[in-house]
Order: sequence, then C-alpha cells, then structure tokens
Amino acid sequence: MSSGERELMLTGIGGQGVQLAAQVIAQGATVDGKEVLVFGSYGGMMRGGNTDSTVVISDQPIEAPPVLSTTWSAILMHHQYWTPLRERIRDNGLVLVNASVFEDELDADRYQVVEIPATDVATDLGNPLLAAMVMSGVYGRKSGLVSLHGLTEGMRRSVPPYRSQLIEANEGALAAGWEMAA
Repeated sequence: MSSGERELMLTGIGGQGVQLAAQVIAQGATVDGKEVLVFGSYGGMMRGGNTDSTVVISDQPIEAPPVLSTTWSAILMHHQYWTPLRERIRDNGLVLVNASVFEDELDADRYQVVEIPATDVATDLGNPLLAAMVMSGVYGRKSGLVSLHGLTEGMRRSVPPYRSQLIEANEGALAAGWEMAA
C-alpha cells in the first residue's frame, strides 16, 4: 500500500455483523502495523435497524475525521440503507456487495463492483450470520489493506468472550472469503 489513507464504509441491517466486520478489519490492520480509525453508528433497535461503520486505514498517522464525506471503498451487506451511501463513494471506488440479498442497482461503470453471495456462502458454512466475515475476507484480499493473518487475529481480538465458541467458524468464513477473492 502506498502512503496515504484508504477509507471503508460498511452498511447493512442490524444483526448482519456490520459492526463486528468493521472491528475485525480495523483490528486486523493494526496487527499488520497500520494506523487505524474506526467509528460505528447504529439505531436504537437491537436488530433490523440501520447500521453503518467507517474504517480508515493508513501506513502513516491518520488525519481523517471519524465521520467521512466520501470513501474509497464500501461493503454493502443489504440494499435497504444503501441510498445515503451511494454518492459518497468516489469514482472507481471498490464496492463489495452481498449479492445474496442486495436488490438494488449499482453503477458498474462508476465503481469497481465485486458481487459476493456472502449469505449463501455463510449458510453453506453452517451459519448465515457469518456473511460479514466472508465479506471481510474478500475485502482484505481485494483491497490489499489487511492480510488474512491480520483479519484472523483481529477477529480473535474482537469477538467477546461469551461468543468464543464462534471463533473457529469465523476463521473459516474469513478464509473462505479470502479464497473467493483470488
């Protein structure tokens, strides 16, 4: 990665793992020795409401504010809250889409669109809630911003102790996403 900051905005519906995915990518980048800023935003609902997160990764001190007006990349877990993000992605930005559930149009001439059937892959792995980890694995490899080792260690740091039984499944989902991006 060249000097400079790269931004990622994630959006989806509460319960899809957007906040965990942001933490995993951010923690993974720190494992890889990068500077990181992460900021999550979500509504008051436990599940089903809007959830967004922002991650900034750099190989030097970060100057970006925690709320970004534009982004270099995005992970779209669902179409429901996609509209506000649409114009914030810069031209030729990397856009990963959960093709299993996303039902809106994307401008493939404007963005580098990568469609991943993340929920289907996660279901095949035994748990549809692993979709965000599949997307994180794809993002790490496609963006070049974080290694599989970094993502795996970042996930281990991010999963709370009462969810430790999910670590092995999350590792498998990260690896599956990484391989899909080859």
